[in-house]
Amino acid sequence: MRKLISTGSPFEKTAGYSRAVVQGDWCFVSGTTGYDYATMTMPETVEAQTRNCLATIAKALQDGGFEMADVVRAHYYITDQAFVDVVFPILGEAFGDIRPAATMIVCQLNKPEMKIEIEVTALRRSV
Repeated sequence: MRKLISTGSPFEKTAGYSRAVVQGDWCFVSGTTGYDYATMTMPETVEAQTRNCLATIAKALQDGGFEMADVVRAHYYITDQAFVDVVFPILGEAFGDIRPAATMIVCQLNKPEMKIEIEVTALRRSV
């Protein structure tokens, strides 16, 4: 069974994607930037953007019947190598005990105000 998860972001409709797609025991969460989707504002700091990314991802996972502990793969995209040491502790708070396979890449993102984008894949854990 396939389930599409949305945050209500206008980007999802315009670009034709879902925040997350649940297929069976898998949940694929799209690249998520630091927008506060309630206000459609972007904080200035990479720390605040990272926390917003993680909150949006956690909500998408929850809406799909998953938890952060189900995350098995994470991709982190940052716009400045200087952000590595800034975001690592925040990511460690979220994923330190989960320890998914992860990759971090320094690159450009779609808008200049975007400093980080995170995408994850989750597999429902057997109880």
